[in-house]
Amino acid sequence: MDLLKPKEAAKRISISYQTLKQWIYQGKIRSVKTPGGHHRIPQSEVARLMAEAPGDATHRATKAASAKPHGSLSLDDISARNKLQGIITELHDEGLFTQIVIEVGEQQLVSIIPEQACRALNLRAGMRVYALFKAFDVMVVKA
Repeated sequence: MDLLKPKEAAKRISISYQTLKQWIYQGKIRSVKTPGGHHRIPQSEVARLMAEAPGDATHRATKAASAKPHGSLSLDDISARNKLQGIITELHDEGLFTQIVIEVGEQQLVSIIPEQACRALNLRAGMRVYALFKAFDVMVVKA
């Protein structure tokens, strides 16, 4: 049985090390403990999570990701845990950046993203979006 260190398994699955550790604790991924108490991830588990056969899972996942049509990512493809769904109420172009006001419940959230990204996402007032929080950044994804 080929065993991977958690950091290597996380890299192959394209998730963060912290997410992988949470999955271990939540039972979403099977791990094997070494005599020293360290977690190791079977290659078969990595392949299962990538829905590919053991051996070429990394190559096939990379190829599949590059073949995805633009805009086909789902929220499950993103490691951010903190997300708020809301509606864009205002957009203000500020040169290279666009200020976006998102109404989340009775609150307003303001995000500044590159104007080019706003254009690529075709963001408009009234559009439902998700605000994703990771570290100090807020990412916006169409709902």
